[in-house]
Amino acid sequence: MTIAKIIEGRKGSEIISCDANTPVNEVIGMLAGKRIGALPVLRDGKVAGIVSERDIIYRLAQAGPSCLTGPVEAIMTAPAVTIEPSTKIDDALALMTKRRFRHFPVVENEALVAFISIGDLVKDKIDQVEHEAAALRDYIQTA
Repeated sequence: MTIAKIIEGRKGSEIISCDANTPVNEVIGMLAGKRIGALPVLRDGKVAGIVSERDIIYRLAQAGPSCLTGPVEAIMTAPAVTIEPSTKIDDALALMTKRRFRHFPVVENEALVAFISIGDLVKDKIDQVEHEAAALRDYIQTA
């Protein structure tokens, strides 16, 4: 299975993102208002980085509240590690585990087409296991 399966039916226009020049305090409002943990950060329509709750907390601890009025590009994680729709789900999970992060911008021809979280990937794996278990139960009952 690939990432394309997870993102099929999603509209790229529904991706919540911010510009690299967006002030950090506005980004905090976006994260809190949408109850999400991270956003892709765009510059000239391309993924420049990712900003997460962790990025904000680490910078607050390091620089204090003055960082809240600066641009998000000053605190974002960059460059962003991206994947393509053709990436296998297991490969994406392995990369998340290895690199210790929870979100991926999905990029095709340098354009952001989706933003997925580890929750999206885990849900797909659980659905797959449940489907296999149901198939085994059916097989055993008919054998």
